[in-house]
Amino acid sequence: MSLWKIAWRSIEQRSLASALTAFSMALGVALVVAVLVIHSVVTKSFERGSQGYDLIVGAKGSQLQLVLNSVFYLGQPIENVPYKYYEEFVEGRFSPAVEAAIPICMGHAYKDYPVVATVPDYFEKLTYLNGQKYRFAEGRDFEQENFYEAVIGATAAKRSGLGLGDTFQPVGTASGDEGHEGHDPFKIVGILAPTGTPNDRAIFVNMEGFFRCPAHNREQTTSDDILREQDDKSTTDADTAEETSEAPATEKADDPADHEHDDAEPADHEHADHNDADHDHADHDHADHEHGDHDHEHGHFHREVTAILVCSDMQNRPQLAMALPEVINEENAAQAVAPAEVIAKLFDGIVGNIQLLLLVLAVLVVVVAGIGILVSIYNSMSDRRHEIAVMRALGASRDTVMLVILMESILLSLGGGVLGLLLGHGLIGLLGPTIAEQTGVIVGALQFQVIELVLIPGLIILATLVGYLPAVSAYRTDVAKSLAAS
Repeated sequence: MSLWKIAWRSIEQRSLASALTAFSMALGVALVVAVLVIHSVVTKSFERGSQGYDLIVGAKGSQLQLVLNSVFYLGQPIENVPYKYYEEFVEGRFSPAVEAAIPICMGHAYKDYPVVATVPDYFEKLTYLNGQKYRFAEGRDFEQENFYEAVIGATAAKRSGLGLGDTFQPVGTASGDEGHEGHDPFKIVGILAPTGTPNDRAIFVNMEGFFRCPAHNREQTTSDDILREQDDKSTTDADTAEETSEAPATEKADDPADHEHDDAEPADHEHADHNDADHDHADHDHADHEHGDHDHEHGHFHREVTAILVCSDMQNRPQLAMALPEVINEENAAQAVAPAEVIAKLFDGIVGNIQLLLLVLAVLVVVVAGIGILVSIYNSMSDRRHEIAVMRALGASRDTVMLVILMESILLSLGGGVLGLLLGHGLIGLLGPTIAEQTGVIVGALQFQVIELVLIPGLIILATLVGYLPAVSAYRTDVAKSLAAS
């Protein structure tokens, strides 16, 4: 009979105690597996959430806040940058170094789901997960000329109740508005296929319609009124200064020789000048009014963007693309942030430490389970002395007896480890749909990590260490005393 079979028979004789010991090991291993898999998936989800563009351009302030708000739709925007600044990346001085520039506007939501105002190029020019294109499970992308069309992410569509053809009105997250009647609602024309990124829980609307949204306009009313008052005041002061400077020249030109002219002629001339002035003033007011209406109609007063997602042209213009962030950051208008670097710092500084802590706790659970194996086998030694003495009497050496005990410890540890692997991945598979629905992170039961391969040799080493003390006890068993005692 082989030594492995002898060890297995010994485990069978103490089936209940052995099962409980192996199960405690399984729980520890399952915890380790869950920590490793979930952390790896979350890390990849964070990394691929910012793929498709290499720069985020936004207002000066916290880089982390800009990335969290623009990529993961968390928190409030820092500030906005002028729409004209975005145009610099499309057809202005930055355009030679840019392959694509996508504007986004944040600060609005619908039922706790972030509303992102952008352009159709967001889904046509950007990618995710190493170059994958966005696909639509239902419908299509919104069109630039249709101001009140929207696209919704897979998770947001499932949980918000919005479907193809449904309408909604976004509200300002900062002001807490409840919506505005009388304004054209946005209509869902497309539902994104699941991506495993924060876009799954977002709603995307046409930026042109967003600029006309009362929730957006009302937030700008105060600043616009101040700007108009300042402009009106500046115009009035300029007109007053001009009239004052012209008055002395008029008095000086009033020479007595001028009185030789007929009195009616100056009167008529003055009246004509006055009428011309009134006509010019009326035309000026009319032009200002038309200009103001035009600006209001097309949203020039309110055209600001929260951030610009920039795809640098590294292939054709690498030098210009590499110099672009430095040029932007040297100016006061905005800042350029590499989201991949910010996310890496976030994980290294915060999330990585949390993962390490959870992993240490999980390993401690496994060690405690290993100690349980030690206690279980050691407590059974007093009942097995006669069995060991018989083995020795039949010709088994001390080393053979010691090896059987170590094999028993290894079998318990490996059995618990395999059960733990199955339990951990099975639990991830069961919770996967809930995790995806709540967070947008897609996890599956078959997502194994390479580091899990270390568990098997690690469990063997642990079993050898904890089985050494009972094995030494079996090694020192006195055959004569044990046989006499029986």
